[in-house]
Amino acid sequence: MGLVTLADIRAAAALIAPVVVRTPLLRFDDRLSVKPENLQPVGAFKIRGAYHALARLSDEARARGVVAYSSGNHAQAVAFAAHAFGVPAVIVLPENAPAVKVAATRSWGAAVELVPMAERESRAHELVAERGATLIPPFDHPDVIAGQGTVGLEVVADQPDVEVVLAPVSGGGLISGVAAAVKALRPSARVVGVEPELAADAAASLRAGELVRWPAADRERTLADGLRAEPSELTFAHLRAHVDEIVTVSEEEIGAAMRRLVRDTRLVVEPSGAVAVAAYLRRAAEWPARTVAVVSGGNVDPEVLARVL
Repeated sequence: MGLVTLADIRAAAALIAPVVVRTPLLRFDDRLSVKPENLQPVGAFKIRGAYHALARLSDEARARGVVAYSSGNHAQAVAFAAHAFGVPAVIVLPENAPAVKVAATRSWGAAVELVPMAERESRAHELVAERGATLIPPFDHPDVIAGQGTVGLEVVADQPDVEVVLAPVSGGGLISGVAAAVKALRPSARVVGVEPELAADAAASLRAGELVRWPAADRERTLADGLRAEPSELTFAHLRAHVDEIVTVSEEEIGAAMRRLVRDTRLVVEPSGAVAVAAYLRRAAEWPARTVAVVSGGNVDPEVLARVL
């Protein structure tokens, strides 16, 4: 399977335009702008890839329904898109998914199954086989990556001379698409992925030049619940082709970034959505003047937000 191209991403942008918010770049300080994907209808960038994937399905495939597995934000996005297209959906979530994400997924009419984190994908494949449904994976599909890549299109359109783009890394769908778009339009720009130190398998993989797997129990330690997945062969190929480096941030730095975002940009951001800003803050004086951080989502449990603040 080949890499997603700029043409693929531009085609995705046209398909998703009726429902996806074209989020602005907001000033954070003199060097950094943030792209607030927490302002999307489902509170995260995931709507881009999920809606694009469903838009590309045939009528026959939609009639059979869709299945997804997720840590939470992709679940809401697939549920939203399925509701929009009138498609039945079953979403598999980990037992420790934030309650706010589970409730939001159900609110769009999707059925939800809760399983141990390590069993999400296998249970989703069982449901696909049982129902004859189509799997909408959270990152491991070119249509999903192309949809997420529209974030990169918008960044370069709004900041044509961007020098660095910081984006979270989990399964790698977001940064794969963003990097593909940014590198095609602005080859001199650096694309930097950001992971929690407690779930830094993608950083280890990029250093090793091959996929390095961390146990699910290790990845579950981070408060950034949306960054506990691991890259696929497809997303890792995009990382190797387009991403300059992956840096890591501590749990304390993630919390500090959430607090700064609330105070300085009036944005409510979940831990996963704050990691790019956390990486910027770690060495703010060293980043170039035209840096952009993708704030990937804002679906945070109120109790977690209150504790962090």
